[in-house]
Amino acid sequence: MGAQSKSPLAPLAAMTLALLLLLFAAGQLRSETRIKDLAEIEGIRDNQLIGYGLVVGLAGSGDRFQTQFTIQTIRNLLDRMGLTVPQAFLRVTNTAAVMVTATLPAFAQPGTKIDVTVAAMGDATNIHGGVLLLTPLRGVDGQVYALSQGAVLTGGFAAGRPALGTISTLNHPNTGRVPAGGIVERPAPSVMPTTEVRLQLRSADFANAARIATAINAKFKNGETPVAVAANPAMVTVTPPADIPGGAAAFVAELQALSIETDAIARIVVNERTGTVVVGSQVRIAPAAIMHGSLSVEVQTRFEVSQPNPFGQGSTQVVPDVNVNVREERARHVALGKDATVDDLVRALNAIGVTARDIISILQALKAAGALEAELEVL
Repeated sequence: MGAQSKSPLAPLAAMTLALLLLLFAAGQLRSETRIKDLAEIEGIRDNQLIGYGLVVGLAGSGDRFQTQFTIQTIRNLLDRMGLTVPQAFLRVTNTAAVMVTATLPAFAQPGTKIDVTVAAMGDATNIHGGVLLLTPLRGVDGQVYALSQGAVLTGGFAAGRPALGTISTLNHPNTGRVPAGGIVERPAPSVMPTTEVRLQLRSADFANAARIATAINAKFKNGETPVAVAANPAMVTVTPPADIPGGAAAFVAELQALSIETDAIARIVVNERTGTVVVGSQVRIAPAAIMHGSLSVEVQTRFEVSQPNPFGQGSTQVVPDVNVNVREERARHVALGKDATVDDLVRALNAIGVTARDIISILQALKAAGALEAELEVL
């Protein structure tokens, strides 16, 4: 029997090269981007909420007796309802202690419904089919902003008998969601800008900040005074003109609808574990020559039977015969001229039939040689 070492990423080579060409073509035809997709308005943001509660109605997949905080929570809940039950009589296999989290949108008003996420914090194995009891959700200031309750939906299941070692699990049944299970009780702490609007860029960039300010000044006139100023690469300050009809809300809506042609850093992202290579269209390659060859190692193992002489005292043995063959292919040559682009690199690599792992090695070598004018990020 024989075995030959091959790159596990070889089947991805054609897909990777096609992806590189597609990304290059997309970069050449890049359209403008709205300010709404590039920047957020200071003071208008989401807020995280958290709470502690109980999920009941589980079919024996809840917490075990050693999870003491679940027993204590059940006992406190029954005490508030006027029931006194000795702790020794409490069983929690149908109940699970959970942490409840949610995101409070900006300007959320009382009565607004939000989704909540439920995650077991004890040793419950499955919260599928459970019901979340009324749980207050608090913000970082300790105030209750929402109440949550409802049936828990999980994206998986666990079935079988763990005691016998037979169990089948799909996805993660310890976490679930309650769609529209939270009701806002207190308005979100959002601030509507009035005298000044500050745009916070999601990715700091001097060019994008300057282009946003230029687009806003071209749209809104306020005499000789510029309406927008790029304070730094992550902040653009806008002073709304006094004669804008509709007030601050209409001005912000019109401002976010403006579009600019964005600029980005030349970057190559490589994931060696999956063989994924993503190259931006801004990447340029200095003149370079690439010589690439491959080393093939083949290990062949053949089992032979060794028998003793007739009427001998020995025994029959199986003896492995191992042969190792090493074959090195001739190096393949690629030359890149002046002003070479991603398209040139992809076509050249495609011509010599490289694999995804080969592409990663070549990119790293080009970066080390100073011929790759881009950031190389390896995941």
